[in-house]
Amino acid sequence: MSPFLLTRTLPEDATEAALRADVLKGLTHTPKTLPPKWFYDAHGSELFEKITELPEYYPTRAEREILVAHSGEIAAATGARTLVELGSGSSEKTRYLLDALTGLHTYVPVDVSESALTQAGHALLDERPELSVHALIADFTAGLALPGTPGPRLLAFLGGTIGNLLPAERAAFLSSVRALLSPGDALLLGTDLVKDENVLVRAYDDAAGVTAEFNKNVLSVVNRDLGADFDPGAFEHVALWDAENEWIEMRLRSLAEQTVKIPALDLAVDFAAGEELHTEVSAKFRKEGVRAELSAAGLELAHWWTDEEGRFALSLSLAR
Repeated sequence: MSPFLLTRTLPEDATEAALRADVLKGLTHTPKTLPPKWFYDAHGSELFEKITELPEYYPTRAEREILVAHSGEIAAATGARTLVELGSGSSEKTRYLLDALTGLHTYVPVDVSESALTQAGHALLDERPELSVHALIADFTAGLALPGTPGPRLLAFLGGTIGNLLPAERAAFLSSVRALLSPGDALLLGTDLVKDENVLVRAYDDAAGVTAEFNKNVLSVVNRDLGADFDPGAFEHVALWDAENEWIEMRLRSLAEQTVKIPALDLAVDFAAGEELHTEVSAKFRKEGVRAELSAAGLELAHWWTDEEGRFALSLSLAR
């Protein structure tokens, strides 16, 4: 069996330091904000898995449909010998690509969660003993160095996660991705597409309330890790469509005037009744907009695939 290598590029205490910095900055800002990456502790990850199975939440099913239908074309277009996946998580959807990439030598999953990387990496090696897996514990939004692996390389960023970045952040991210690629390498990017407002809002405000619980989980993370006294029941989940920016915004609205204490930061935060804490944007895209953003970063859109209903897209771009 090929080896499973695990490389840590984040210091052991990087997560706590980042949380402290984000909470201090976000809760002293106007409007108040908390970054969506803090949804994803173990409980948050379980909730998100439930979200992906909800009837209202179409992106995961739509992206899987595209991978099932077109992974062979992706493999033929790239001839990749190395697959790099940013935010790999359980690597579940990646298996369609791994099956199609018959000449693959190395898989490089990148995630902040050591446990997710270890579990997924060993599971893959049990199924594919000939594959080399070199996992990276890293924050791909903060710069990334890839291990030396054979080319051509296919870098995959799936799930529509790029929509959680604001436009300037997306531009910086895509430029950093381009810097990792050599001629002949490619980027496979998942993007959720603009569609009917009601469909979008329902996807982020489901009838069962799972997304509401997921949104409030960020408060539980701050309570547990920084000793805060947020009462999640004192906030309500809000999801709305911003037609000008073409993104969904998730917020938590304070149901009453209240003060939250965060001892680890020696901070007391006042909320007015009805005041909203911004937790996530999820941008939706159009093909020409994706092409323009890729081009600005030095990437050329070569292939564009959607599911049958045109809800979601996978694009393959080549390094220029």
